[in-house]
Amino acid sequence: MTKETYCLLENFMLCCMEDAAHDKEHIYRVLYHALDIAKTENHVNYDVLIAACLLHDIGRKEQFENPALCHAMIGSEKAYQFLLEHKFEKHYADQVKQCIQTHRYRKNNPPLSLEAKILFDADKLDVAGAIGIARTLLYKGIVSEPLYSLLPNGSVSSGEDDVVPSFFQEYKNKLENLGETFLKNSVKRKQAEISACFLFCSQNIYNHLIFLSLTFPDLHTILYLKSKKVKVKIKGGEQIEYDRFDRRADQ
Repeated sequence: MTKETYCLLENFMLCCMEDAAHDKEHIYRVLYHALDIAKTENHVNYDVLIAACLLHDIGRKEQFENPALCHAMIGSEKAYQFLLEHKFEKHYADQVKQCIQTHRYRKNNPPLSLEAKILFDADKLDVAGAIGIARTLLYKGIVSEPLYSLLPNGSVSSGEDDVVPSFFQEYKNKLENLGETFLKNSVKRKQAEISACFLFCSQNIYNHLIFLSLTFPDLHTILYLKSKKVKVKIKGGEQIEYDRFDRRADQ
C-alpha cells in the first residue's frame, strides 16, 4: 500500500470516528495487532488487511445514534462506497467490505477470508485485558448503561443471568469467554494470559462494588464522574458525591 492510499483511508476514518471508546487510538491498536498476527501467516493481502483495519469501525456513529443498527454492516457499506468513489477496483472493495462485515463478535456471521480472520482476532485483542476492561467501562458510560444490576435481595448481581445491559452482563456473556473466540493459533496461545487478566480486573471491580454496597446500604447505582470523584445514587433517588479517597469510605 502506498503512503498516499494509507493517508486517504486514514483521513476518511478520522472523519468518521466520534465515539470515545472506539476512537482513533483503538483503530491504530487494532492495526498494530493485525500486522503482528499477519507475520505468522502466509499469503496475506496487506492492502486489504490495512484498509479493513483502518475502516472497520466507521459505522459506529450511526449505531450510537440508532442502537438497532449494526456498525459492522453500516461501516462495510460506507467503506465499499468510499473505495468505489475513489476508483479502487470492485474486487478489492468487496474484499474490504467482507472483512468489515464479519469483524463483529457474532456467531451467525463468521469471517471467512484470511484477512477477515486476522481483523476479527486483532479487534478482539483490543477488547482483551486491562485496556479492554477500561474501554468497555468507558463505552457503558457513554451509552448510560450501569456497571451492574441489583438482585431482588438488593445485592450486586454478577451479571451471569442478567437481561438488562450492564458492564457485568457484558463481561459474563461476552468478555469472560473471549479467548475461546480467537481464530488464529498465534492469538489462541495468549488465551490463558488474557483470561487471567480479565478475571483479575473484573473481580476487583466486583469486590469494590460489594464494598460500596456495604458502605451505602441503600445503594442503587454508582456513577464515576472524574478520576477522583464518585457519585452514588441511593434507592430513594438521592445522589451523594464523595472523594474516592475520602476516609469515610473506609469506615
